[in-house]
Amino acid sequence: MNAIASVLVCLAYIGHARKPQKSSEQEDPAKTLATFLLALNGGIPSSSGTSISRPAVQMSTNPDAPIKLGVNGFGRIGRQVVRIAMDKDDFVVKHINSPMSPEYMKYLLEHDTVHGRFPGTVALSDNGLIINGLPVSLSATRDPTEIPWKDAGVEYVCESTGAFTTTEGCMKHIEGGAKKVIISAPAKDADTPTIVVGVNTDDYETSMKVVSCASCTTNGLAPIVKVINEKFGIKQGLMTTVHAATASQLTVDGSMKGADWRAGRAASANIIPSSTGAAKAVAKAYPVMKGKLTGMAFRVPTVDVSVVDLTCELEKETTYDDIKAEVKLASETYAKGIVGYTEDQVVSSDFVGETCSTVFDAGAGIMLTPTFVKLVSWYDNEWGYSTRLVDLVGTMAKVDGLEIKDESAVYFTARKVD
Repeated sequence: MNAIASVLVCLAYIGHARKPQKSSEQEDPAKTLATFLLALNGGIPSSSGTSISRPAVQMSTNPDAPIKLGVNGFGRIGRQVVRIAMDKDDFVVKHINSPMSPEYMKYLLEHDTVHGRFPGTVALSDNGLIINGLPVSLSATRDPTEIPWKDAGVEYVCESTGAFTTTEGCMKHIEGGAKKVIISAPAKDADTPTIVVGVNTDDYETSMKVVSCASCTTNGLAPIVKVINEKFGIKQGLMTTVHAATASQLTVDGSMKGADWRAGRAASANIIPSSTGAAKAVAKAYPVMKGKLTGMAFRVPTVDVSVVDLTCELEKETTYDDIKAEVKLASETYAKGIVGYTEDQVVSSDFVGETCSTVFDAGAGIMLTPTFVKLVSWYDNEWGYSTRLVDLVGTMAKVDGLEIKDESAVYFTARKVD
């Protein structure tokens, strides 16, 4: 939005706020302001029908919500999970474990450089935080067996510290009273099931105690791979993710453990080649891809939103127009809410707050031969991934027998229409 348009929107908001209204028609000032900010930040659905920004939210304040969620680790993913879960009527956040002080946790939840101010309310209490009027107890222990999940009433735990990425490690949460654990990272053992919502959601069974939500890049890649493979077949492919900087990187040159010396270079001043297991990990959720995909990453100095470049050899001859048509169909039907589609002239910042796992950029792909093509798809590696993690918890809860009211949520992979 240009400067003139911004001023016009601002004046319109001020005029609306000053306009007298009948008492029965008084609007919520916070809601009006949220709508104004949404317009100011370009949060309008694109002309192609794909929303490339999340809408203004109505924060949930249901203390009796069926899904009792706990969060271990209050970093980038942990905080977004809390924000997203608090926006769903089926969820209530009961407990957070983090070494941070309550005052600092309150501050970080309220203020976010990428995703903006928290749209609800946060206050301190004697026992923790009060979020949207609901009590959230806190603890600060490094031993999962000591986290009072049971006392807090938590059943599902988002494990987002990065320290516990195996079933053995996460079973300590079960010892502490939790019923299920969802790892917000790739599992580092062979026994932990990997569930990518929209790809193998139906693989979840209620007997599973610990599951991995894979990585943000696997979630950004796997749905596109599945759409293309089931229509055209993929013989083999190479993936490159141009990935926003993360908290694991350094702001200035420094030392890093291991042999990857380049990872220790300044994130704010370099494009840094890096390894990633995201492409190979697709096979954990979509086994037909085993041995067919591999890839690498470039870490770039942006704060959020990444893009997948998939160059692949197809089994069937086709045209790029046919590929676009299939992905567009998927975005509107059997993969709606998981796969997005846009023909707009987009750049990375347009996808901050995107809730789809991945948004296919129709104008960025190219085809060399009828079986050799480069496909480009964007993903918000923070918000989009955290949204899928919350959806995965919703899927698990529904399969586990909880009564879920939000039928609009993307809890189950939609079957492909014939």
